[in-house]
Amino acid sequence: MRRRSSALGLLLILAIGAISNSAHSSEKNSTKAYRDINAIGHRVIGHQYGFGNWYSLDKEKEIGTQASAAFEKSTPLLHDSILQAYLDRLAQTIAQNSDSQLPITLRVIDSNDTYAVTLLGGYQYISRGLILQLRNEGELAAAVSRGIAHTALRSVTGEATRSNLARIATIPLIFTGQDGVGANSTNPDVTVPLTFMKFRREDESAADYSGIQYLYKSGYDPECFIAFIQKAWPPTSGTSATAKAFSPFPPLSERVKALEQEIGEVLPKRNGAITDTYEFAAFRKHLVSLTPLKPLPPRPTLVRSDTQQPN
Repeated sequence: MRRRSSALGLLLILAIGAISNSAHSSEKNSTKAYRDINAIGHRVIGHQYGFGNWYSLDKEKEIGTQASAAFEKSTPLLHDSILQAYLDRLAQTIAQNSDSQLPITLRVIDSNDTYAVTLLGGYQYISRGLILQLRNEGELAAAVSRGIAHTALRSVTGEATRSNLARIATIPLIFTGQDGVGANSTNPDVTVPLTFMKFRREDESAADYSGIQYLYKSGYDPECFIAFIQKAWPPTSGTSATAKAFSPFPPLSERVKALEQEIGEVLPKRNGAITDTYEFAAFRKHLVSLTPLKPLPPRPTLVRSDTQQPN
């Protein structure tokens, strides 16, 4: 029984490792393909269907449609034809210069909070608050490009596949090795989250890497991507060391350094890159003119039935 348990543990470790390798192959095997800007649209990248991804494109579309419908039921959206026409043009321009195999749908969340959401199946949402923090079309295009990169990489279904394996991997049988592989049997859940956090960070780094290429390929100044990253993920100097260790994103300084290196080594220099447009200025002005999201009414004060009332 011990030999069988050890064999199962080793098999599960190898399975998880294979998923990581299928999405992020070794530097010498993937660099050439990923660095070729002219091959965008014809590259096979990310968590493609097979052992590294248990979800076909058709299945991802189906689940994505359901997920977006549920998200939109619980999230206020801005329904405005002028805003939507502009966003549709922007999203399609970038999608045509990407590796995405899925159509892109982009919507505005009616919230003053600053965030963006990418669901599986090509559904993207960006908040009013985040848009209003961006100073030009290049920065907005960077936000869209990064979301499309996650769609092209199939990050969500790749992570879902890993999560399914993680449920198997947390069975104590995986921790029966004699040489200290994994955690000890008294605390079997320690190493799996850290291992999968590493994979998640690799996905986020890959979205940066591909997203800035899509932005460049669409005609925009790649420096706008760095500006967007710095606005969306400001430095977290007050965050504890534990929170930083478990963050799904690499440190901001590392991300910026990697992007600057990519701009210098991978993206050919050129003149006439787009930073801003009159269309963005009109879009932003129209967004500001729309009625802001109404604040929620104050909660009623609850009075216990046994409370003594004054005479």
